[in-house]
Amino acid sequence: MDKDLEKLKEEFIINFGWAYKAFGLSKLMGHIVALLIYSPRPLSLDEITQALKRSKGPVSQITRRLRDKNLIRRVWQPTSRKDYYEIEPEVFENAFRNNLELVRNNLRIAKTFKQRVADVGGDDVNALDTRLSEMQKFYELMDKKYKEFLDEWEVERENLEKNRINI
Repeated sequence: MDKDLEKLKEEFIINFGWAYKAFGLSKLMGHIVALLIYSPRPLSLDEITQALKRSKGPVSQITRRLRDKNLIRRVWQPTSRKDYYEIEPEVFENAFRNNLELVRNNLRIAKTFKQRVADVGGDDVNALDTRLSEMQKFYELMDKKYKEFLDEWEVERENLEKNRINI
C-alpha cells in the first residue's frame, strides 16, 4: 500500500477512536468501525486484529457489540469458514438512531421520576420537580429535532441512491 495512503488510513482510524471515546464509547470500537469503513472488502476477525495490532478477545467482544448496535454486520465468504465483517450500509443512520434511543431513555426517566415526585409531594421536592420538568422539555425537543433530522436524511439518502445508480 502506498505510504501516504497507509498514513491516511492510520490517521482516520485514530481519529475515529477519539471520536468514539468523546461519546463515552471505547476507542477500539471506533477503530474497528473506521477500519471497516475504510476497507473496500469484508475483513476477517484475524485481519481486524492484525490491522489494529490488538488481541482477538477484545476485538471479538467489540465486534459483537457493534453488530448488536447495527453498525457492522457479519458476512459469509464462500471460500472461508471464518467470520467476516463489513460496515452496515446505514452505519451513520444506525449510529444516530442509537443516540436517539439514549435521548428517548432520558425522556422516559424524566417522565417517570416527575410522576414519582408528584406522587410523593411535599415542599422539599419543588427544586427536583423543576429540574425534571426542564429535563423532560429538553429531551422532548431533542426527540422532535431528531425525528425531523431523520425525515430530512431519508430524502437525502434517496438522492444519494439515485446519484449512485446514475453514475
